[in-house]
Amino acid sequence: MSFPDIDPIAFSLGPLVIRWYALAYLAGFLGGWLVARRLAGAESLWGKVPRPSKEQIDDFIVWIALGVILGGRLGYVLFYDLGAYLGRPHEILFVWQGGMSFHGGLLGAVIASFVFARRNGLIGLSMLDIVAVTAPIGLFFGRIANFINGELWGRPAPDFPFAVIFPFAGPVPRYPSQLFEAATQGLVLFIVMLIAVAVLGMRRPGMLAGIFAIGYAVARVFCEFFREPDPQIGFLMGEWLTMGMLLSLPLALVGIVAIIAARRGLTGPGGPPSAKAGSA
Repeated sequence: MSFPDIDPIAFSLGPLVIRWYALAYLAGFLGGWLVARRLAGAESLWGKVPRPSKEQIDDFIVWIALGVILGGRLGYVLFYDLGAYLGRPHEILFVWQGGMSFHGGLLGAVIASFVFARRNGLIGLSMLDIVAVTAPIGLFFGRIANFINGELWGRPAPDFPFAVIFPFAGPVPRYPSQLFEAATQGLVLFIVMLIAVAVLGMRRPGMLAGIFAIGYAVARVFCEFFREPDPQIGFLMGEWLTMGMLLSLPLALVGIVAIIAARRGLTGPGGPPSAKAGSA
């Protein structure tokens, strides 16, 4: 089917132009902020783990926004198109032209979480657990915005009944891979994280972050089989391995380590049980 005629500009107020992409970021941060405040206010979820106040969450969302935007942009430049930006370094600042890396944004969020926690007497992994629960909201809206912009389209799929002819990708019908990513990395992963919160709570710092890391890595690798790789990089091996897959592998490994450490009690207040026993 033909690509729906959707203007990437949502509306304008005089010279001020508001794009769907910007609204997607706003919706992601707003939704994440509301969920994070609910988590912070649910005392029963935390046990003995230091719990941030709702006022601290208000500040924390600003830190995360800066970490995601700066990390996402720098990650895209370093991982996906360094050669081009070395020749035009001033365009690194042109975030409205697109070009954001999830893995770079995640690294920025990790740094912001630990710095914020250190400044506020909290546990960094606990703050990262909050990010893990709320991140799928932003991923969902961000991938929908990618579809509206007609970017990051899928691989050719002439026999797929819901294939889309994207305006900038030639006449070939392609997978709407952005919608696949919105469904898996956004909606499905958000449901998984809510179930994890209900079952595990926030009592083992790093546990939810580990679950998110593995869940995202699996969803990303799956969707990469339908998504066209960035043209400046192409396939890294054969006709299947992409940069998105490659960056997701260490993320999954970090998630496994985080879950093991959390299960063994290595991340909670006071450190591992043996250390607490030895100091008694």
